[in-house]
Amino acid sequence: MTTDQAVPAPALSAVSTDLAANLADQAANFHRDGYVVLRNFASEQTCAALEQIARTQLAAAVAPVEYEADLGYPGAPAARDAAGGSTVRRLRQAWGRDRAFRDWASNPALVTVVQALLGEPARLTLAHHNCVMTKHPHFGSQTGWHRDTRYWSFARPELVTVWLALGDEDERNGVLRVIPGSHRAHLEPAQLDQAEFLVEAHPASQALLAGTAPLALHRGDVLCFDSRLFHSAGRNASNAVKLSVAFAYFGASNHPIAGTRSADFGSVELPAAG
Repeated sequence: MTTDQAVPAPALSAVSTDLAANLADQAANFHRDGYVVLRNFASEQTCAALEQIARTQLAAAVAPVEYEADLGYPGAPAARDAAGGSTVRRLRQAWGRDRAFRDWASNPALVTVVQALLGEPARLTLAHHNCVMTKHPHFGSQTGWHRDTRYWSFARPELVTVWLALGDEDERNGVLRVIPGSHRAHLEPAQLDQAEFLVEAHPASQALLAGTAPLALHRGDVLCFDSRLFHSAGRNASNAVKLSVAFAYFGASNHPIAGTRSADFGSVELPAAG
């Protein structure tokens, strides 16, 4: 089991006054829609450093990784020894891979936003996301409508996923789609299959699916979304690998349930925003 970690508090001047002034509006939009997009939030220097590390480690399949073939989602290779079977879906445990990932995940401006969305000081879970997400041409799979909380075990389900685009994300390469407001939806039991994907053919799902929205992102854009928000992603029809960095955060008054995977990897305490 990984012991909890702490990040030293930064100087308060690291957070801009413009960002602080917009926090109330961002939090209101987040609670209404279940997500908020922060355009051009990460610097080019940050994106370049993360991309260089990600591509180097992806080329060498530096462990721990998750392979497309192991998940068996639509469009994935049938097996590890099939064509495309060595396609990596995720570089896992990004926090421990390089300081650049730690610097990004604990960036004072980012933490300030996350804490505003959570309404309290934040902790970063090392058990969930904490990865570089890839979407390869040809062998990158399609991900159906789901909520991140399906395999997460916390006292309360209110977590925030932070998704950083390291390149353009659009209809060509498997853009993320969301259902605004679905983090507040009340579902019938039969609306979810055994893997807790939304059953699109269920009559009660039609109203939800009528409101789907693609979230096109550019390099440096950050998507923050509620872990209960339904989202999906298509396949990559472009000629380039799509790369994104994802971390998840929970409030200090929340906690992973003992004895579950959510508790087994520990967490990182982040300094409270000033």
